[in-house]
Amino acid sequence: MFSYLDHLECTQCGKTFPHTQLSKISACCGKVLFARYDLPRMRREVDRNSWQDRVTTMWRFSELMPVENPDNVITLGEGATPLLRAPKLEKKLGLSSLYIKEEGLNPTGSFKARGISAAVSKAFELGATGFTMPSAGNAAGAAAAYGARGQLPVKVFMPKDAPSANKKESFMAGSEVNLVDGLISDAGRIAVAVADEQNLFDLSTLKEPYRAEGKKTMGLEIAMQLDWKMPDAIIYPTGGGTGIIGMYKGFQELLELGWIEGKPPKFIAVQASGCQPIVKAFQEGKDSAEPWPNAATIADGLRVPGPFADYLILQAIRETGGTALAVEDAEMVDAMYEMAATEGVIACPEGAATLVGLKRLLEQGFLQPDETIVLLNTGSGYKYLDLIKESAQG
Repeated sequence: MFSYLDHLECTQCGKTFPHTQLSKISACCGKVLFARYDLPRMRREVDRNSWQDRVTTMWRFSELMPVENPDNVITLGEGATPLLRAPKLEKKLGLSSLYIKEEGLNPTGSFKARGISAAVSKAFELGATGFTMPSAGNAAGAAAAYGARGQLPVKVFMPKDAPSANKKESFMAGSEVNLVDGLISDAGRIAVAVADEQNLFDLSTLKEPYRAEGKKTMGLEIAMQLDWKMPDAIIYPTGGGTGIIGMYKGFQELLELGWIEGKPPKFIAVQASGCQPIVKAFQEGKDSAEPWPNAATIADGLRVPGPFADYLILQAIRETGGTALAVEDAEMVDAMYEMAATEGVIACPEGAATLVGLKRLLEQGFLQPDETIVLLNTGSGYKYLDLIKESAQG
């Protein structure tokens, strides 16, 4: 058995849909569709220890992944990233158990590889012959690479001011690169229109069911790397929020399987001060977020003015007792230096933002020194070298 995928479910009303055809959002409510698995049967038939000795990619979790025929998996070896203990930061901050999940070691240098591999593989299995991808940067590069790997055409749509590295990797992998005047939301509208016109499948964040399945493997790995325990808190840089949504879903599935115990970690969303729709909605007690006007930040992955799955992000934060906060661009850059100099992790600004958030939450007493805390570094800082000086005089 490769997958225990059973059906799709509307995250708004719970209506179910078959998983045997290409799907986008729910036909009933126009909301995110979740992949649901036959967990009772899986619990009877699968031992969690069987995951330990498999191929060291996210596809080791095949039973909880959506692809039914392993021949349809399009992979570059994504996942299985290290959960690094951070002893120097622990000592500096007075913590007992701090980890960094180092997603910059994925193919194409970011956690986007996980979601794109899952989504492209499943869409290919269901007959997709090409894709569009709106992206602020890293998702475009990942889509280009996985499209090349599967020999499937990809048209990416990116803001003109997206990082140069992402434009270059997309072009180098053979994708058609379209630069858009505006933000990721503008790129998304164009990508959807082109997909409809040209019979391509659009891979927009959470507007299809399976990118979240790739991202949830970060949570499955964290649990396995902590010897089948969940951390007390995960601090996550939040743009579209697929990682929070996916990891929370993954922890819930492991709990239902009886493979872990306790309660899911507090999910803490960190956003940029220049684009903080989730923070505002959380602080105001709302279930959805208003689009952030004039969104601006150096952290391109955080420049998402109106995340489509806002309600699911807020739900995950609230149900786990988490919180949301915003940090300044300058603080992120300082934290990039600090993570590199203390732990050797060359983090992207989005990932470095989690360290800024950690310090603030410790000062506020929201997090306690004896808690097990995971910082999510979502990508490689090597794509943001323009933010870093070459020397003390630089």
